[in-house]
Amino acid sequence: MLVELSIIPIGNGTHTSDEIADALKIIEQSGLPFELTPTSTCIEGEWHEVVPVIQKCHDRVRARCPHVVTTIKIEDEEGAKNKLQANVASVEEKLGHSVRRDHSTRVVAH
Repeated sequence: MLVELSIIPIGNGTHTSDEIADALKIIEQSGLPFELTPTSTCIEGEWHEVVPVIQKCHDRVRARCPHVVTTIKIEDEEGAKNKLQANVASVEEKLGHSVRRDHSTRVVAH
């Protein structure tokens, strides 16, 4: 199962990286594979592993903020493993090259 988790702390100002870092510590401590993106975190694991982590993250941020919006998107494919890498690899295969991950704005010629 692949879960995309986005937690938006509201009410403590526009800078939320402290609250997000607190939640990410919980994800790291879970031992589950994950990938942080600019707007969310993808976590891979079984339902019974992932859901308690999500709840702990939400509760941790909620303890620091008066208002929290948590969004969860779930991809659940029977027997699938390593979806964090496999989903990206599948798209790269169709593109015919690796996706640039350096986040620069320059155009790379292929």
